[in-house]
Amino acid sequence: MIEGLLNVTNIAATDGIDFAEQEGAEMASVSTAFVALAALFWGLSGGIAGILMANGWDAFVVSFYRGAIGLVFVLVWLMFRPHRSGLDSGRLWFWSAIAGLGVAGNFTFYFVSIAEGSVAVAATLMYCAPVFVYFVSFALKLERPTPLKWAAIAMVVFGVMLLTRIFEIGAGDITPIGVCAGLLSGLSYAVFIFGFKYAAPHGSPQAILVIAFAALVTILIWPAGTDQAVAVLSSQGWPLFATLGVLGAGLSFFFYVIGLNYTAPAVASIVAMVEPVTASLFSVVVLHERLGGLQIFGMVLILITVTGLSIYSSHRWAS
Repeated sequence: MIEGLLNVTNIAATDGIDFAEQEGAEMASVSTAFVALAALFWGLSGGIAGILMANGWDAFVVSFYRGAIGLVFVLVWLMFRPHRSGLDSGRLWFWSAIAGLGVAGNFTFYFVSIAEGSVAVAATLMYCAPVFVYFVSFALKLERPTPLKWAAIAMVVFGVMLLTRIFEIGAGDITPIGVCAGLLSGLSYAVFIFGFKYAAPHGSPQAILVIAFAALVTILIWPAGTDQAVAVLSSQGWPLFATLGVLGAGLSFFFYVIGLNYTAPAVASIVAMVEPVTASLFSVVVLHERLGGLQIFGMVLILITVTGLSIYSSHRWAS
């Protein structure tokens, strides 16, 4: 659909018609809506996973089904759009497998953090992923450390301290395991970003996601256990598992990849805030979780700092 509309705008431009600019603006709006919808679905997936784990399902099983259903969706996507897949490229397979390792860790650690704390805290800790991207970039000399970047990282760390109430002895809202798992989910997401970035020049997004989700399923089937995985199919909770997979991995990744075609990185960075905000609202309204005043302040500090850091990075690369 997007390629068809892009062709329309190109034809209009060659004919000297102002319709091209109007059509481009409309596509930008639609693409931004796709990115927002993906972030909304990711936010809801955290809440759905919280319900499933509260009903006794293990985080590995929940993560496995989220990825397995996502694999079915991207396989269908690849089947309908097989051109320039790059599946004959060894580098595509290698970096896509790295991306799969990252997304497997992201899903699992995120759900462990939810089980050990709350959806709102876990989602916000995962949102710290760009900070880990900077640390890896510093180590690989892909980015040059600056006082502004270090100040932003320090603000995020301070926000994490407020959000997790690490300064309060005996604060039982979230355990140390929950804090570590939440941060590891962000680190794993950073691994996924790097894997996807280096795989992208060698093939199509749908081919990358097929390999990544296949790697996820291969990695998680052992800790999830075949008995538990099969038990889901005959349980009363299977509709929630299906909803989690469709929203949290199937439609969300499709909408996000398509949406980025016409969405500026700075806009995407701001719209991405929909995910932790949605997860937090879900946790308060549906799961009846509560956050203190300092925790809310810490969450806002993290969201604003990380979003600002992402916008600064996108403007710098654009220039």
